Amino acid sequence: MSRFLCAMLIALLLVGCATTRLPHDFSEVIPASESAFGRSIQAQAAAHEGRSGFRLLPNSSEAFRARAELIRNAQKSVDLQYYIVHNGISTRALVREMLLAADRGVRIRILLDDTASDGQEEVIATLAVHPNIYIRVFNPLHLGRSTMVTRTMGRLLDLSQQHRRMHNKLWLADNSAAIVGGRNLGDEYFDAKPDLNFTDMDLLCIGPVAEQLGHSFDQYWNSALSLPISDFLLNKPTAQDLLESRQRLEQSLQTSRVESKALYDHLMTYQTQPQIETWRKQLIWAHNTAMWDAPSKVLADAEPARALLMATQLRPELDSVSNELIMISAYFVPQKPGMDYLLGRADAGVDVRLLTNSLEATDVPAVHGGYAPYRKALLEHGVKLYELRRQPDDPGRSSSFGFSGGSDSSLHTKAMILDKQKVFIGSFNFDPRSVFWNTEVGVLVDSPELAGYVRQLALEGMAPVMSYQARLENGEIVWLTEDDGRLHTLRKEPGGKWRSFKAWLSDKIGLEKML
Repeated sequence: MSRFLCAMLIALLLVGCATTRLPHDFSEVIPASESAFGRSIQAQAAAHEGRSGFRLLPNSSEAFRARAELIRNAQKSVDLQYYIVHNGISTRALVREMLLAADRGVRIRILLDDTASDGQEEVIATLAVHPNIYIRVFNPLHLGRSTMVTRTMGRLLDLSQQHRRMHNKLWLADNSAAIVGGRNLGDEYFDAKPDLNFTDMDLLCIGPVAEQLGHSFDQYWNSALSLPISDFLLNKPTAQDLLESRQRLEQSLQTSRVESKALYDHLMTYQTQPQIETWRKQLIWAHNTAMWDAPSKVLADAEPARALLMATQLRPELDSVSNELIMISAYFVPQKPGMDYLLGRADAGVDVRLLTNSLEATDVPAVHGGYAPYRKALLEHGVKLYELRRQPDDPGRSSSFGFSGGSDSSLHTKAMILDKQKVFIGSFNFDPRSVFWNTEVGVLVDSPELAGYVRQLALEGMAPVMSYQARLENGEIVWLTEDDGRLHTLRKEPGGKWRSFKAWLSDKIGLEKML
């Protein structure tokens, strides 16, 4: 064995010894009844006999405002659960609101997948110096966290663990108002980047459903897989470190206020024009089921037990579809079980439609390589396929639902509409990663009205000016679309040679089960 490899293995073992699994404090959601904000929501919900209130947050502006306003309204607790957190003006603005909430006595619990903390432990852990902020990391790597080299080797030595991630996205205030959907935290999820942004959709959830989601958060927070981020630091941040970080945060936001004035002013409208009270008057009250994977799902050596899967909870609802199924999935890899279901529904006369990313729009061409081999069979059985185009910055394509923004966009939404009656919105993609390997969360709402709004969004995205419709012509796949008001057919898949190669390679080397 080479000296270099020996040295790396020793480094991994030494760093791993510094991060043993220690017992940590148990905590639970603070009941909604303990805050005036929570009690006002309980009073509002009381008239609706066990139903919860919902409002779609279909564009980036409302999605950001809702998160900021829920922090501002919280009086007792804020619980956040996220897969990815990227630095940027939107994240810094939300972090400032979290710190201000903590200053006024609000308990902040933040649960991040280890992906979000990768190499950022010191920065993130500095926030937890605040006496009212607690931060934990889910399913963390235990070997070689000190350097990029040892971290990479640690991940390579435990690919099984690295493959299993917490993909949940949840924002909960005073255990009475929550946001679920597809958005992570970062400028690209709030149309705040100059290049590529994500088209996504969230759901504001008010009342009993928020308490259900609070139970899901507690299960993850108190899991043995969730460890305080400070456990991974040899040198603990101090109160002075927090003070200096807050000063840098304010300086950064002030710089953005000057250098990116239009964007800054747009994001900060929640400070002068709050909308939460207006949204509470617009709620759709309906019965619902909050669903989530068991945290222990990620411990399975092979496929996890079906009882642990959110997909198992969804399956009876999908099996009951008799007329129309519309799916919006940024990443779509059905595999054989999914194909059996979709083809069975289509053969039974159900109108099955899918909106996913085109090759040119996806941010992960390898996933497109997992989807493409299934297209022909789906089309042969009558499933309608729509692949969202990369949307340019074009005022003529503006959309109340956010299908276009200030820059090119890629689909990131995860939703299903069942028989125009029920709608599911959450973090779940129709792919093996969401079914088996990642943990997910979402809400199924029994409401023709809400289902109608989401269906309108889907149909807008399927329009020829927005998407390519894949069709069969003489046994070959072609793409129907619209430019300059005229329909035309493409006989070569749009997306470019490099993207096509990456998608082809993904298929050929058998990455499908990993996608």
